[in-house]
Amino acid sequence: MKRAGWRLGGKDVTDMVAAVAVALLIRYAIVDPPGPSSSWPAWSAWPVAAVLSLPIALRRRRPRVMLALACAAAVAATVAGAGAAGAIWTSFTPTVLVLYLVASTTSIAWSTAGLAACLSAAVTAVLIFYAQVLPGLAPAATPSEVPPAWPIEVGVIGVFLTVAWAVGAVVRWKRETTARLVRHLADSAVTDERRRIARELHDVIGHSMSLIAVKATVANHVADARPQEVRAALAVIEQTSRSTLAEIHRVLDLLRSDGDPQQAHAPVPGMADLPELAAHARSAGIEVDLTVREEAALPPAVAMSVYRIVQQALTNVVTHVGPTRCSVTVDADGREAAIDVVDDGPRHSRPPRPNHGGHGLVGMRERVKMYGGAFSAGPRPEGGFHVSARLPYDPDGSAT
Repeated sequence: MKRAGWRLGGKDVTDMVAAVAVALLIRYAIVDPPGPSSSWPAWSAWPVAAVLSLPIALRRRRPRVMLALACAAAVAATVAGAGAAGAIWTSFTPTVLVLYLVASTTSIAWSTAGLAACLSAAVTAVLIFYAQVLPGLAPAATPSEVPPAWPIEVGVIGVFLTVAWAVGAVVRWKRETTARLVRHLADSAVTDERRRIARELHDVIGHSMSLIAVKATVANHVADARPQEVRAALAVIEQTSRSTLAEIHRVLDLLRSDGDPQQAHAPVPGMADLPELAAHARSAGIEVDLTVREEAALPPAVAMSVYRIVQQALTNVVTHVGPTRCSVTVDADGREAAIDVVDDGPRHSRPPRPNHGGHGLVGMRERVKMYGGAFSAGPRPEGGFHVSARLPYDPDGSAT
């Protein structure tokens, strides 16, 4: 049975092809070098080329080990006179290719140390070859136009090794930069999703708890005198609690990570739910005059944003104003959803309270900002409060 870690992949096959190509190049250079031929027999060019190129085929398994093996084999072949005089750089080609992989996959400190070690070993091997091996070789039958010279050999090998290390280091840097960017985008997406869920929970719980608190206060004050009104208030509290729990379950389902496709999700609120929203506000003593003009069906995302804005505006009226008259107008013409919520202010004198909670206004403003729309909220000169929101959108529900 083969070990799973040694199964061939596409990159392994590519490395094997590269190893064969480099072996052929080395073998050709040994057989027909620019300078004097090697004193080794001609048939030895094949095994020498195979040994020198083997690290290329195995470089992804053990990059550091293969780099040491490739460099050591090239040095040994050069010092022993098995390489090509005038083309010793071909023996270091496998070292160049392995060094690139090391530089692109390991730390900059380790790859720099590998570059320095390979350069030192290559320079030493070339100098030994030209000082001790080359003088003992028979002159070439056909002298080359560029006679063998150790400065050229050292320069070519040094350039190849340095370029391979630099390219590998740049590739590694780009990979790390891309990975950091992907992590940053993922973290931002998670943060945005958490903020959206928090806003959903704020709207759901804020509206419902305000209504429940109002009805519970009414029930507590008339418990003895008007038991029928107490039962009506309790009925509203029960209905509101049930619908709120369903909404909270829907929002919290977004946090589930099991990905169960069989799990049923509660429908997302939209334009059709506005009358029920107005009915809840009426049960808290608010006279709501709801007007909805919808020339074209709103996309679900826009419809939910409209619902949440109206819900938060009515919540502010119930919480901060109390019994009053309130008009809600929603006008959707296919290009923009316009929302206007106007209340007349408190009917009776009451202790000063913050006019329409700040968190609610922030949430409405953020929803409008998502669509690049306009939002305004503030007291009216004649009394009361006015909330206005404009949500421009495309037919697909995206912001214009």
